[in-house]
Amino acid sequence: MPNYGQSGNSDRKAKVKGDRRFFWATVSPLFLITLCLTTTCTTNAQSIPRLISQSPVPALTGVLSSGNQISLNGRTLPATWFQRPGKAGRITTHLSDGAFRQLIGVNFLNSSNSARQPIQWFSSVIKPQVLSTKLLGAYRYLDITNFAQTSGWEIRTNDNILVIATPKAQITNIVQSQQPPEASVTPLQQARILVDLDRPTPWQVAQGSAIAKPQTPSSDPDTPTPKPTTPANREWTITLDGIADPLLIERYTRMPPAAPPTLLPNLLKQLLPVTPTQPIPAAPAPEPLIQQVEVVKNQTIISLSVPFGLSPQVSTVDNPNRLIIDIRPDPLEERDISWAPGLRWRQHYVNLGTERFPVVWLEVNPRKFGLTLKPMWASPDGLAGTAPLIQTAQRYLAVAGINGGYFNRNNRFPLGAIRRDGQWLSSPILNRGAIAWNDSGQFYFGRLTLEETLITANNQRLPILYLNSGYVQSGIARYTPAWGSTYTPLTDNEIILVVQKDQITQQLPGGKIGETAVPIPQDGYLLTLRANAASAASQLPIGTAVSISSATTPADFSRYPQIIGAGPLLVQNRQIVLDAKSEQFSNAFIAEKAIRSGICTTATGTLMITAIHNRAGGYGPNLAEHAQLLQQMGCVDALNLDGGSSTSLYLGGQLLNRSPSTAARVHNGIGIFLKPR
Repeated sequence: MPNYGQSGNSDRKAKVKGDRRFFWATVSPLFLITLCLTTTCTTNAQSIPRLISQSPVPALTGVLSSGNQISLNGRTLPATWFQRPGKAGRITTHLSDGAFRQLIGVNFLNSSNSARQPIQWFSSVIKPQVLSTKLLGAYRYLDITNFAQTSGWEIRTNDNILVIATPKAQITNIVQSQQPPEASVTPLQQARILVDLDRPTPWQVAQGSAIAKPQTPSSDPDTPTPKPTTPANREWTITLDGIADPLLIERYTRMPPAAPPTLLPNLLKQLLPVTPTQPIPAAPAPEPLIQQVEVVKNQTIISLSVPFGLSPQVSTVDNPNRLIIDIRPDPLEERDISWAPGLRWRQHYVNLGTERFPVVWLEVNPRKFGLTLKPMWASPDGLAGTAPLIQTAQRYLAVAGINGGYFNRNNRFPLGAIRRDGQWLSSPILNRGAIAWNDSGQFYFGRLTLEETLITANNQRLPILYLNSGYVQSGIARYTPAWGSTYTPLTDNEIILVVQKDQITQQLPGGKIGETAVPIPQDGYLLTLRANAASAASQLPIGTAVSISSATTPADFSRYPQIIGAGPLLVQNRQIVLDAKSEQFSNAFIAEKAIRSGICTTATGTLMITAIHNRAGGYGPNLAEHAQLLQQMGCVDALNLDGGSSTSLYLGGQLLNRSPSTAARVHNGIGIFLKPR
């Protein structure tokens, strides 16, 4: 997304290109069926077993059985669960709420009581069923005992697998409304698909890849084919546990194109002169919305081709049992759910002039007992590495989180400040915006610089420009064990000084970039002297005693044990202070309209972590619009985080803001932790 720094410019271009394809994917939380824990994500029906976390179940007391997998109608899927004794000897079954929503298609309704969650599933929203909740570890579990019994489910256990069998269902009809919209379709709806069933059944929705449109090549061989002015359609799939009537499959099976007619030779026409005529190009046929209906392993898969700027909004009704799929420019369903004490999940449209932006956010009360925030990063072995935010959050046992600062996607090194529990993991760059906080719920926003100085016994002072950073410049850099077990030169001909117990013990030639790994001592660090700084090696012979002084600008940052840097800074003291040029972001990044992540505090001391996606019918906000939106939402201080495909808002095993198949691997994030009572 933004100008990452010297080593990240080419990566920024590639990332922005990818971001343009990722329009608003969060129709409702029901769409988020993928929790990718691998490098590659797929979104077809067969991929669902990969899509939910296989995190271990926390140690539970008083339970009969527990596990981290379910078998749903014969398909084994990752999902945490437990069973325990209930009243009158009855066994109660508890399933993590993310898996319950994603795999069954249950709609969560607004709730002001975190101990009770109203739901809707082929039922009335006027009198919803209410399930009790229980927070354990990094997950919230729902008691699905009565729901399963009412729905006719059969439940049993097999070691760590909860086996669920739902009644067999039949898809009896699939109907698409005609264009222009009928009276039953509101003006904002572009199309409606009705899927009729003989009984309620689990269903999921997934967003797939872009469907490429053919290009018209240029007649000039020296002129490249122009890029399309509008993005390609996006593939979506709706998967239901049930068998479609064969007539429906036949109705939506696309026939192969007819072969061109065979022309018999006509001798007279061959002899007569032919007057060339310019053929009249036929108007391209619109891409059908329903691409295919097929049955695979007792599931019916409906494949859609949805134009840019539109997404499906899916709901269920009873009497008759029906899935309603509305194709809209504004598919976000509004939410206001108290998910845990001090943690509230919200999603609404926020208006900015005539534009409507979908915003998904978490409100955190940092003064609530048991809630803390910490930086987290992808690799357990050092600072090099990226991973889906879901994987990182679950490794740290975070209950919630958001992606953090920038990084170089090529070598996967950080490009900004990371400080945890008073220890600097990576230094800030380019005086960019950062957020700092402590465990008492106090926060500080500003543009941050870290000044480290190497001091010798004779009081010689040399500036250390960067600490554990992928931002490479001429000068002295420092690498500690937090970087990893070894350091491999990032530029040619570095001179590497090994420091152990505050004394230089070795001087090593770095050689060519990326060739020789140098161990980082556990009782010290490495100093790398690059370019013109190499001359300082003669002033730092083996045996030299050294120390390091460290200070932040502004000095207030040094008082906070936790820091994440990103930028640019958007709001301070309720006023927009956006100055991306001073933080050395590129003009292209400043003007780019893209999905955005943000973090801010409000006048009441609440922290908000936010994801703002594509405006209705268009692209996401630029930086100026991002600042205005957060200011309008009540932010007193606000910081822009890494965005675009990196934007990931996590809660209890799920992404709230997008289909994870569209979420990039990220380097670091901010985790929210719930201490056990």
